[in-house]
Amino acid sequence: MIARPFPKACVPRRRQCGQSTVEFAVFALAMVPAFLVMTLLGKYIDLNQATEVASRYLAFEGIARNSSNSWETQSELGVEVRRRFFSNSDAPIKSGDAAGDFVAHRNPIWSDASGKPLLDNFEDQVSVNTQVSGNNAIAAASIYAGQLGLSSDNLYTASVTVNPRDIAGLKPFDKIGLNVTRKTVLLVDAWTARSPASIRSRIEGSAVMYPLAGLKELIDPIGQVPTVVFDPALAVGNFDWDVVPCDRLIGGC
Repeated sequence: MIARPFPKACVPRRRQCGQSTVEFAVFALAMVPAFLVMTLLGKYIDLNQATEVASRYLAFEGIARNSSNSWETQSELGVEVRRRFFSNSDAPIKSGDAAGDFVAHRNPIWSDASGKPLLDNFEDQVSVNTQVSGNNAIAAASIYAGQLGLSSDNLYTASVTVNPRDIAGLKPFDKIGLNVTRKTVLLVDAWTARSPASIRSRIEGSAVMYPLAGLKELIDPIGQVPTVVFDPALAVGNFDWDVVPCDRLIGGC
């Protein structure tokens, strides 16, 4: 049996020795910066998500505070959004609590490789904008809006804009001028009332929607005639809005 010698570590041509090392070095020059930028892209995506949630918060604030009570000002909303959505994640929910431009109020995730925050000035880099316009939910019913005391200022648009700072020395992020804006639109304060009694008073107080109200002073005295004639006594609007009439129930009266 003829013993074969072990293959050499490299082929005889010297120019091929160490080729894989050179290829890895070239590959690393291209991919290492990409891996470093990948974390920065993740931070931008996280900021984008926070902006989206903040715009939804603004829109739903319009449901709680609208023309039926009192709109919350943009200044007040801006303070709330900056503290509750763009400062530290464990920030308490307190009225009038504002985000400060110092480490304790910053989200440590939103920073560059050197640790400098992407949002170093909350008031300048996070802004809110709200707009209210009229858009009745039921166009055919708009003729009754004045009779019912309903507001037409109910199309509420809430926008949040975030401008993270550029990162010096890291192209193209050194001059990217990133601007993230998210908008949420809701129909607020539309055809609502505080209670059944409020709805009843609006309807009964309208001569257009409840014309029998004008006959109440005439019919009510007639309704006091002995029960031989009227059983029970007739009275305009004398019913309970929260009770279903017995003739509408299974089995009847």
